[in-house]
Amino acid sequence: MTNSILDTNVLLRFLVKDNSAQYNLAKQWFKEAEDGKRKIIVAPLVVAEACYVLASFYEQSRERIADMLEVFVSQRWLQVEERDILLGLWQYYRKGLHFVDSYLRAWVELRDGNMLTFDKALAKS
Repeated sequence: MTNSILDTNVLLRFLVKDNSAQYNLAKQWFKEAEDGKRKIIVAPLVVAEACYVLASFYEQSRERIADMLEVFVSQRWLQVEERDILLGLWQYYRKGLHFVDSYLRAWVELRDGNMLTFDKALAKS
């Protein structure tokens, strides 16, 4: 089985369904992964870009973005890099932090670390 890394445009087509041909192909690829016939790797950068595009271009609400992407990265048939952090960040994102700041907060919490920042609001969150 070949490793396939997911591009953001495939994730977006699947989530927003604005191109039926591409949505159907994305759905097929995901079904193959779910059935164990394809290995799909999801990088955190792809989730970050999808979050940005959903907010800026598609004007989706923060809550809707968090709901969609949280469900997506929780799928066990996907090989999601840093899944624990990607699942942990949505609580901060829903409270108004940007994706990267939410990622950093989740990293600190899950890795029992600390954050070096000059951002006072982020340091308090």
